Amino acid sequence: MPDYRAPTYNTAAMTDETMPTTAAGHPLRPAQIGTPRSVGLTILVSIVTFGIWTIVWSYQNGEELKEYRPVGIGGVAYLLLTLFIMPVTMFLMANEVESMYKEAGEEPKITTLWGLWFLLPLIGHIIWYVRMQNAINSFWQARGATTSPGLT
Repeated sequence: MPDYRAPTYNTAAMTDETMPTTAAGHPLRPAQIGTPRSVGLTILVSIVTFGIWTIVWSYQNGEELKEYRPVGIGGVAYLLLTLFIMPVTMFLMANEVESMYKEAGEEPKITTLWGLWFLLPLIGHIIWYVRMQNAINSFWQARGATTSPGLT
């Protein structure tokens, strides 16, 4: 079985000139693998909290994507976008996950176009979320994350 874990580097001894880079030219740093989350449990908590948990979920996943990749908007930006312009979150997060898969040389399990599910109220959001979280969970688990996802 191939080893998908990110290589580790002694970054203390490296300068910006000697730091390894990705194919896109971004500095390559030790990757922080994210936390798989339970799809059913997150949907349940989102319903019980009247949608407030979706804001927390956006922040958590945004932060983990930013920690794993040196590009992206991060958790705070996702939190604000989810609060004020939810459809933008659906497109941007799908794009980040798609890019993460492509940079790893894998076929993306979700594409930016999945953001169009916001056009179908409620059920479209659930379909987008389930597909998104499954794609993120698969990526983290292929790199050594736990196979029994929790809530956070």
